[in-house]
Amino acid sequence: MKEISLKNLKEYMEEPKFQFFDDDGTEINPDLVRKPSLCISCKHDDDPSQEVLCILNRHDQQGEDNFQCGAYEPKVV
Repeated sequence: MKEISLKNLKEYMEEPKFQFFDDDGTEINPDLVRKPSLCISCKHDDDPSQEVLCILNRHDQQGEDNFQCGAYEPKVV
């Protein structure tokens, strides 16, 4: 994972954020998309380069009994 310095953090915070829309054109608020425990234990959790794919995958499976992710890799402790 890329280390973020204070300078990089300021630049990251100033970057425009992505907007997400479902198939009907309704905007998706990524802050309201539930994060399953599988995601919390994944090495991609909080990886900015994976953020968009993770949010869309989680949103797509909302309401499903079993969450599945083909990109899942456990965090190394």
